[in-house]
Order: sequence, then structure tokens, then C-alpha cells
Amino acid sequence: MVSLSSSRMFQLLQGHLQPAAHLTRKSRLVTKDGRCNIEFGNIEYSNHFAYLLDFWTTFVEIRWRFVLLLFVASFTGSWFIFSLLWYWIAKSNGDLMGQNRTDGHVQCVDNVNGLTTAFLYSLETQTTIGYGGRALTGHCAGTVALIIIQSLIGVFINCFMCGVILAKISLPKKRAKTVTFSDTAVICLKKGSLCLLIRVANLRKTLLIGSQIYGKLLRTTTTADGETIILDQVDIDFMVDAGKDNLFFVCPLTLYHVINASSPFYELSADSLPQQDFELVVFLDGTAESTSSACQVRTSYVPQEIKWGYSFLPIISRTKTGKYRVDFSNFSKSVRVTTPHCIHCFETDLDQRKHNNQEKGGIDNLGFQVIDIHDSVDVTKM
Repeated sequence: MVSLSSSRMFQLLQGHLQPAAHLTRKSRLVTKDGRCNIEFGNIEYSNHFAYLLDFWTTFVEIRWRFVLLLFVASFTGSWFIFSLLWYWIAKSNGDLMGQNRTDGHVQCVDNVNGLTTAFLYSLETQTTIGYGGRALTGHCAGTVALIIIQSLIGVFINCFMCGVILAKISLPKKRAKTVTFSDTAVICLKKGSLCLLIRVANLRKTLLIGSQIYGKLLRTTTTADGETIILDQVDIDFMVDAGKDNLFFVCPLTLYHVINASSPFYELSADSLPQQDFELVVFLDGTAESTSSACQVRTSYVPQEIKWGYSFLPIISRTKTGKYRVDFSNFSKSVRVTTPHCIHCFETDLDQRKHNNQEKGGIDNLGFQVIDIHDSVDVTKM
């Protein structure tokens, strides 16, 4: 009886604990690899026709499995449809096997005497194979018009499918796969200010021209009127030592955001940071040097991925041969450093040090000695 009550109690506790654990898992709007976790619902059916009108973008953005299916279906379907037309012409002219032919019968297409041979002739015509066994006789005007139409449609399908495949291969987001961000962000002192630091690297030697880096802080806010705004966006300015725009992105860069009174992280502290509910999305826009195509790289950080009181390890060194070497094994690694507990602590300590310097009004020289000079001594006499 005790064992049954214990098992029952364990089941009840398990049922209460599972929902709480489920609530602690926060879903991202932007994943670490840059994909947006969002879906659209209750779209009117009339709006779906907009995707058909913009068919080129639709075909370029669909998955590879559907592109390959479209590739096979377009060619196979066109061969089969035209084979039915060739079969109909052959049947109308009495060229099929089993039909009553007269002695002076003239065929429209040689050696097309069934549906299978009509399909083979359609395939050979559209792919310009031409084995030589099946060919037009030139005695039927309809066959000449049909072969012209099929040849033009075959060229159009070839150009369209090659364009779609080439466009998918050269999509700018593929270039974005070779730009990576650090797994975590850190908060520490940099140049006398409390800053949030993120590291980014270009894995290719070709540059990203005109690179610009910026961030968006996504959080749920409540206005003074009581309106709840989900995914409220706040601008986050990032800088590097070389500037803000038109970066020389030849080696990994460390981005930093100064936490001051205008920063949305102003009220955070080392203790309150893990309990926050926000998502920091970082963007890098640039133009690929090799393809001249614009691309955007993005990633996101949640509070649990921001380390307070840590700094990134150095990764750039110089070899004996004079080359610069980047050690990516330390790209996302950080080490604990001395950091104020909060921005208010840092500002208070800074103000106190400034106040102490103003009170001193000078610098004490411990080696200076005071010498008494007697007025009775006349130093002008020889």
C-alpha cells in the first residue's frame, strides 16, 4: 500500500514538474545559424496567387528536393505530352501498326508505329539526340510545325531549369555560411568603459566589401497605456576599433557595445542578467568580393549565452616567417577578468576616483624635503 502511494505521488510530482521545465525552454526568433523561427497563419487564399505571379523567386527559394522533382517532371512531362501529339498525328495519318495502309501510303514520320516509338521520337527530338531511325518525311505540314514548337519549348525548359539551379547554387546566403560568430558574448571593461563584446570571423580569404554591423534587442515590453508589445525592437550600436562602417574584414573582429545611460543594458547586473527575457540579434551586411552579391549574416544571443565578467582570449599571432596566424581553437573561449558588478557600481567608483583626484590638486613628492632659511644671513656679502 505504501509503494502504491509512493508511485502515485511520484507521478503527480512528475506531471507538475514537466510543464515547468517546458516553460523554461525559450524559443528563439533567430537561430544561431541565422534562420528565422516564424510562421504565418490565416493568410487569405487570394494572397497565394502572389507566389505564382512571382514564380521565379518561388522556384529559387523552394527546397532542393522540389527543384529536382520539378527538373525531372518538366522534362519527362514535356516528352510524354509531345509523344501523345506525335502518336495522334501518326494515328490520324494511318502510320500505326495494324492500320490498313494502301500501296501508295506516305508516312508523316518514319518508324513511329506505336506509343512507345512516339515517346522515343519525342525524347530524341527535344534532346537533339537523333539516332537516325526515326525522322520526319516532310510530307505533312503539321509535323513541321509541331517539331518547331517542341524544339522552342525544349530550349525554354533548358534555360529556365539551368537558371534556377545556377541561382540556387549562387545564393548569397551560401556565402554567409562562411562567416561565423562566437558562441557566446561577454561583458567586461574595454578602454575604460563597460562593454558587451562579440567576436565575428570571415572563414574565406576573399573580403566582404562595405561591411556594416548592427544589432536589435528583441523583448516584450508594456507601454504606459498598458499595451503589451511582443518582439519590441531596440537598436543596438556595435563598433570595432577600426570604425563602424566599411570594415577591413580580413581577420576576426571583436565587436563591442558600450553600456551607458542610453543603452538598454543599463539596468542589468551580474545577478539579474540570467533572469532576463530578451534576445539579442546581431546582423552583418556586406558585399561578396568574388560575386558582387549582397549578403546578410545574422545570429542571436539569449541571456544565458552572455557571460558577465569574462573576456575573449587572443587568437591572432605572428609566425617566424612573418605571416599572421589566426587560432580558431580559441575563437569562442573566454577567461574571467575583473569586472564591476553593475554599471552603477562602475560609475560610482569612477566618480569617486575623479573626486579624490580633484581634492588632491597635485601630486605628492615623497622625496621633497623642507629646508629652513634664516633671514639674518646676508648672502650678498663676499
